[in-house]
Amino acid sequence: MPATDQPIDQRYLVQQRKASSADKELPVFARTMKSKDGVFEGVSFIRNKDKASVMTLDEANQVIAWAATKPLAASYITTIICKGQ
Repeated sequence: MPATDQPIDQRYLVQQRKASSADKELPVFARTMKSKDGVFEGVSFIRNKDKASVMTLDEANQVIAWAATKPLAASYITTIICKGQ
């Protein structure tokens, strides 16, 4: 079967926590913002895991790279997790 007939491996979430916080503080999850053409524009971090964007590994890495450019990036730990974790 050609690779184009394969389902897209879209099962990742991006999670962010404050680097200095205790384990009791809840993480936030990435919700990607895209243009009408589907071009990545940025991310908002939300508390509701169910409304977070489920993405491919490449998209998740793009979110990590985007988050690393923000002024307070050093204050947060941003990780990719599998959906269901």
